[in-house]
Amino acid sequence: MLQPLIRWTRAVLFSLAGVAAATPALPASTVATDAVRDALATTPAPAPAATQAQSAAQVRAEAVARASAASDTVALTPIRGKTAIARSTAYNSVPGQTDSTPFITATGTRTRPGVVALSRDLLRTFPYGTKVMIEDLSGKYTNMLKGRVFIVEDTMAARKTNSVDIWMATRSEALNWGARQIRITAVR
Repeated sequence: MLQPLIRWTRAVLFSLAGVAAATPALPASTVATDAVRDALATTPAPAPAATQAQSAAQVRAEAVARASAASDTVALTPIRGKTAIARSTAYNSVPGQTDSTPFITATGTRTRPGVVALSRDLLRTFPYGTKVMIEDLSGKYTNMLKGRVFIVEDTMAARKTNSVDIWMATRSEALNWGARQIRITAVR
């Protein structure tokens, strides 16, 4: 009696999953081409010339306002490249936190300051050998990370996702780091 009910429930769930997974039809490519052409063809109206009635102070105030609006669009970090926001923890060379070779990374180098381990999903974006900068989003330890370049040379356990592990020399440093949100950015 219970088996037919389970089969029926599975059939309904799978059919609903198929309906939810259906994607809407995309517009014809000519629609997109025409929209791009129209956007590029339109030219903005020229800015009106400053009249003599405007005082020099008003002109300066408008220039400062434009400059501050333009500076809002500029990136705050001097580095450019791929970025990701991830969970960060720290580790040190102890067999309980690593495999049977605690001082050897996945790339075969020795652990040292500046080495980071990434989860396997992040390794697709930041492969081994990538130089990265790390920004602490909590704001607590920005001086510790400021201006430092790390290199991806290790990986984490397969169960970890969207995670970065920073190698530290001592267990107490690793415990003080704890777990926090960071932004990792590839350095070019």
